[in-house]
Amino acid sequence: LASVVNKQRSRGRNYEAELQRCRPEAALVEFGDYHPLKSIMVTDTKTRRGARKGSTSSSSSSSSSAPLDPLSSMLDGTDPLSMFAAASATETPAMSHSVSTGDLGRKKWEKEKEEEVVGPDFESWSLKRGEILARFTTTEKLSINLFMGSDRGKAPSPGSSAVSEKVRTRLEELDDLEEGSQRELLNLSQQDYANRIEELNQSLKEAWASDQKVKALKIVIQCSKLLSDTSVIQFYPSKFVLITDILDTFGRLVYDRIWTMCSDPRPLPDSFTVDDVNDTAKETCLNWFFKIASIRELLPRLYVEAAILKCNCFLNKCGIQETLPRLTAMIRGIGDPLVAAYTRAYLCRVGMEVAPHLKDSLNRNFFDLLGSFRQISSESVQNQLVLQRVEVPEYLTLYSPAISWILQCIAYRAPEPLLTEMMERCKKLGNNALLLNSVMRAFRPEFVAGRATDFIGMIKDCDEAGFPKHLLFGSLGRSVACADPPESERLTILNEAWKVVTKVRSPQDYINCAEIWVEFTCRHFSKREVNTVLADIIKHMTPDRAFEDAYPQLQSVIRKILTYFHDFSVLFSMERFLPFLDMFQKDSVRVEVCRSIMEVFIKHQVEPTRDPVILNAMLHICKTMHDSVNALTVEDEKRSLALLIIGFIRMVCFGRDFEQQLSFCVEARATFCNLESVMVQLIHTVNQLAMETSRVMRGSHSRKTAAFVRACAAYSFITIPSLSSIFSRLSLYLLSGQVALANQCLSQADAFLKAAVSLLPEVPRSISVEGKLRASESFLLDFINNFLATLLVVPDHPEHGVLYLVRGLLNMIQDYTWEDNSDAKVRVYVSALPLLAAMSQETYLYSIPKVDSNETLYGGDPKFLLEINKLSETLIGQVLDHLKGLGRDEATRRQGALAFSLFGVLLAHGDLRNNKLSQLAVNLWNLSHKHGYCETRVSVRTLEFIKHQAQQADMSHLSDTVQRLVLQSRT
Repeated sequence: LASVVNKQRSRGRNYEAELQRCRPEAALVEFGDYHPLKSIMVTDTKTRRGARKGSTSSSSSSSSSAPLDPLSSMLDGTDPLSMFAAASATETPAMSHSVSTGDLGRKKWEKEKEEEVVGPDFESWSLKRGEILARFTTTEKLSINLFMGSDRGKAPSPGSSAVSEKVRTRLEELDDLEEGSQRELLNLSQQDYANRIEELNQSLKEAWASDQKVKALKIVIQCSKLLSDTSVIQFYPSKFVLITDILDTFGRLVYDRIWTMCSDPRPLPDSFTVDDVNDTAKETCLNWFFKIASIRELLPRLYVEAAILKCNCFLNKCGIQETLPRLTAMIRGIGDPLVAAYTRAYLCRVGMEVAPHLKDSLNRNFFDLLGSFRQISSESVQNQLVLQRVEVPEYLTLYSPAISWILQCIAYRAPEPLLTEMMERCKKLGNNALLLNSVMRAFRPEFVAGRATDFIGMIKDCDEAGFPKHLLFGSLGRSVACADPPESERLTILNEAWKVVTKVRSPQDYINCAEIWVEFTCRHFSKREVNTVLADIIKHMTPDRAFEDAYPQLQSVIRKILTYFHDFSVLFSMERFLPFLDMFQKDSVRVEVCRSIMEVFIKHQVEPTRDPVILNAMLHICKTMHDSVNALTVEDEKRSLALLIIGFIRMVCFGRDFEQQLSFCVEARATFCNLESVMVQLIHTVNQLAMETSRVMRGSHSRKTAAFVRACAAYSFITIPSLSSIFSRLSLYLLSGQVALANQCLSQADAFLKAAVSLLPEVPRSISVEGKLRASESFLLDFINNFLATLLVVPDHPEHGVLYLVRGLLNMIQDYTWEDNSDAKVRVYVSALPLLAAMSQETYLYSIPKVDSNETLYGGDPKFLLEINKLSETLIGQVLDHLKGLGRDEATRRQGALAFSLFGVLLAHGDLRNNKLSQLAVNLWNLSHKHGYCETRVSVRTLEFIKHQAQQADMSHLSDTVQRLVLQSRT
């Protein structure tokens, strides 16, 4: 490395000429018919069988315009779905019969159920089931009669083969259906009762699986009898749900058994007729109906026959059509109106599953139901209510699930004349709030909304004592919120409804109804009406802190308002909106409400805002979210809240009033100091503000704007140390320094860069990235490379000597504690060499307008170049010493990679006309290839590049160098 020190070691660069040489040559392309998006024409040429070899006339061509799919071609037709489809298509009949006929029957049941059952707009029973179980509960003790099986129900042993004995046994069992052994369980809780019912359901399946069909029937009959028991009347709807689950299981098992008998020897077609059913299956099916017909009590006979209603399709084409009216008429014999209502509901449910087109029987069910309402006021019912201490309004609500289901089945896709007729029947019945409530819930919202005024008149005629009117207006509100009533009637509807709602004394009942009508108000009226509604809600819910028990409803009110009001200047101009938010006193609920407001703001606020009303309100909301953060808050929650606050900060813009924008950032820094990502965003915002100021001034600052950008730099310099993430601090120091340089704030830029250099020793050897510890070395190297690139345009400080920032950085790198067996330090030295080479040029690769870099300050001064050469030689010497050490440690792979890296730097930036430097480059090439670890492809491309460069007039000396570079194979 000995050389004349005053000679420049880096080669002179003409960046503009190099850029021109690197640009691709423009060439005129004749596309013709070719276009990259045009479909590919694939021509398939096939040789006819038996054709003479080499004959050109014996081939036929076929073209397809379908484009070739690269994914399909890779799979070669063997993707899993195609394989399964092919396997299913080629399945042998023997394999088909290997599937159990019971499974086939179940699949058939489900398939037909899907085909015949109504569309997705029909609310299924499974959705109502959970709601009923959750709503109708009791703390009373319950009782249940459990069926005790006897050995007579078991299948006869193989030894007893006499048919007459078997028949006699079955007849005895049938006679004992209702006098069978029972065990009454008393004092059961609601959960115990549900568990016992589930045990019966399992017993039914086990009895059926063990071929004890009569025992299974006994279980179903005993369960059906439980539906006549109304001793704990508040629990009856839930009891109905639990027991009808058993009936559904029984109906499915019977249908599967008969289907199995029909599927031997071949399965039934999808759309089978009675003629396709064999005699054995018909006889078995008829036997089941005869067994059920022999049940003495009406209620279990009705329920069990309804459960297997679908089996009529095996006996008679019109079996279901004939059976439904008969069962409907039989329900008239049930004395208890509540039991009768739920029996009708079950028949409607089964009817909608098996024959949804047979609406006549469903309609007859409804009209029979209307006739039975007179029984509610009968003496027997009233005595029962007195005995169980149940009020009439509570008793009437027990009918709600049954009536709602019946009406839903009838009203589904029903013609408007039928709905009108039903509505008129309700009018004639008069003073039946329960029925009217169910009608409004079950009928199409469009039908109810179109006749909202008529329904209001009917509600007014109802007696307040039997069924509260606010519940009726709640049901009406659901319909008019989903469908639009006539425009001329909307204000009248709202006034009539709110007259009733505002008089409700119970805060819980009030808010339940008011919440429904808020959506109607938001949908059809302005902020004035919504503000009035909010004021009324505050008035009702504030006394005795009633709002504490109504947070879900109050949250729903906020969601509905946010659904229809996306203009936040209008929203926050409502006088009662912020006082309404003050009712959310519970921290978790208040934060959730603020979060929902912020999400809507970020989604719908398209233009940046400077509206003081919006800014003050949103700052209050964001501060509420920020103040909820504490030591126990998880990182995901912090991140989520920070993203919402950052979204708000990005939407704040004061236009050309930059000072006001900076004042907002100062206020936000004090408000959101606990969320680091928000602080980072504020620093970015202020840096962007400084750059926007420079853009407006076109790079020429006045005294006022120069003071302003210095204030921006001071903001960042003060804020950055408060961050806990060291790499966030490093990157922001560097970024802020670059912004300060761009605004000609040299002393501020110098302070930022020195702060970054002084922070380097504090970088830990490992950092947490997404909850996992990772080595920090790679992140540190990326930062240093970025920092070195910035130093090219940073002028030296007149009081600190030549290249003081570069020397300071290298000294920090020298003293830093690196990982064991790491080459990171010398890699930094290698990365610093291109910077020093660039600094020695007469014209720098890039510069900052109105900032004099070292190229201007020194003007190619030989002393400056001498300092660069000295520093370069020191760095190269350090790298070479490290390479020797790697050779002694037998770390040949690392040695080769580092040597090749240094070779590339010398090739790109060194003046290889210097013989000693050229020899060093050759030595590094040989060292990198010595042990065969260098990738051959990269080496070949490097040699090609050198040969290409040697063709340039000023690079001809590379021709001698490239002759001395020899490729060595791995062997």
